[in-house]
Amino acid sequence: MIVQSRSVDDTAQFAQKIARDLRPRDVLVLAGDLGAGKTTFTKALCAALGVTDTVTSPTFTLVHEYRGTKLVVCHADLYRLQRTEELADLGLDEARRAGAVLVIEWGDLVLDYFDDALVITFSHSQRPDASSSDREITVGWRGPQWEARFVRMFDR
Repeated sequence: MIVQSRSVDDTAQFAQKIARDLRPRDVLVLAGDLGAGKTTFTKALCAALGVTDTVTSPTFTLVHEYRGTKLVVCHADLYRLQRTEELADLGLDEARRAGAVLVIEWGDLVLDYFDDALVITFSHSQRPDASSSDREITVGWRGPQWEARFVRMFDR
């Protein structure tokens, strides 16, 4: 499924829609080029989950944890990950077992590590009439738990 976003507000509305159906231990894998909207989406998602802290991309620290009123979010940025083996050192499995929602930027680099995940890919729109803020957001999933939820999420 492809969602058109013409602004930061559109991306925020999309994130709010996703946030409504999130459960503890869910995994969101975010992919896309630099500046395509991954962190913008994550900020809006965290806000929708009741996070009041300032949400930033954990590019250098690799992982930030945010406590919202609805869920805990473990936000990882794997852009600087050198080896797939380093993923185990980040504590994502432990955070997930503790009930955190994992939001993983550049997660396409380790997609095979997660057997159940909502996969969201952000790209700059290639439409001829597109502005610099237009994005295409492609949404898919891996694993059985997301199929029914995906249909329900976007059938509203």
